[in-house]
Amino acid sequence: MANVVDQAKEQMLKTIENTKENFSGIRTGRANPALLNGITVESYGMTMPLKSVATIGVPEPRTLSVTPFDPSQANAVEKALRDSDLGASPRRDGNVIRLTMPELTEERRKEYVKLAKTKSEEGKVAVRNIRRKTKESIDKGVKDGDMGEDEGDRLLKELDKVTKQITDQLDELLETKQKEIMEV
Repeated sequence: MANVVDQAKEQMLKTIENTKENFSGIRTGRANPALLNGITVESYGMTMPLKSVATIGVPEPRTLSVTPFDPSQANAVEKALRDSDLGASPRRDGNVIRLTMPELTEERRKEYVKLAKTKSEEGKVAVRNIRRKTKESIDKGVKDGDMGEDEGDRLLKELDKVTKQITDQLDELLETKQKEIMEV
């Protein structure tokens, strides 16, 4: 039964990774290839993620360059970028498509901070759900006689300690992301 806390910790750590991934899609003042993660391209009669049809580079702090693997797909890639909600208009330079990220307004930065807080809270809710399920299984183990009450109490204290560590990490991630977003 002792490994239930370890399993819970593993699941909670996955939540942190998931939250980091969600944060990577939120814009800051700098260009970041992760901003293009959700963009799909109509290519060869299929819808594919942008990163599977092109390379993405960051030649300058506010510019992304997208180079299709197959030059004949440049129009499809450009269309996908234009149709996205990035707020940047693609410029074609031969086979390379450049996206210059516009400066973020104060209002837009605040919207992104709000979005980051929402993503962080989603992570915390997931952690609390993992904690609740683990606590239920520990309580059931004590009730069914699989473990003593002292063992159950010890596991619950350990679970609470792990939960606090993970939520503190999520808070730190949010704080870092907020600073990144608000940095001019």
